Amino acid sequence: MTTLPAGAVPWLHDFARWLGTWIHRPFYRIRVRHADRVPESGPVVLVANHSSFIEPQLLFGLVRRRAVFLVKEELSRGVAGHAFRWIGQIMVRRGLADREPLMKAVSILRAGGLVGVFPEGTRGTGDVLHAEQGAAWLVRMSGAVVLPVATRGTHERRGFRPKLDILVGEPLELSVHRGRMGLAAATEEIRKHLADLVRELDELRK
Repeated sequence: MTTLPAGAVPWLHDFARWLGTWIHRPFYRIRVRHADRVPESGPVVLVANHSSFIEPQLLFGLVRRRAVFLVKEELSRGVAGHAFRWIGQIMVRRGLADREPLMKAVSILRAGGLVGVFPEGTRGTGDVLHAEQGAAWLVRMSGAVVLPVATRGTHERRGFRPKLDILVGEPLELSVHRGRMGLAAATEEIRKHLADLVRELDELRK
């Protein structure tokens, strides 16, 4: 088993992660707090808030280990779709129980990998007012820890190189009980932890 999906090109994945560490630095003053909280090994479901296309790129470079993110299928067309697959990202159809890509993600986690999920499902305010159940389901199927990560500042355009902040939370061991009720309860717990982390970051930015 491998921590990248079939069809991924490992050296290209590693190059893309390296690119993600600096591609936005000419335009933002990027401040990362508690990057040391990212587990160096073992199965991890990273959950992050989402308000622009920039967060996935930043987090892909931030984690300092191979990372597989769930990417909306609308981006799978043409050259971009091939590029996402070559760097090991998994395309999913939003709003559907898309079992095949989710099982690919489970395989990555069971092999000790890291899978990134944006539980809000779509780009919004980034306040995490709602969450889809995919992250909790992945935890239930794999026993992975949950790593909440908050970002703020991707919409800032005022001044030269505005501040862009990333706050990594403490890894969370979560028990996801069987049935829909168990999945719903775990999803709400993930949402609350992530929303609390976003509010904590908002206070730090004041």
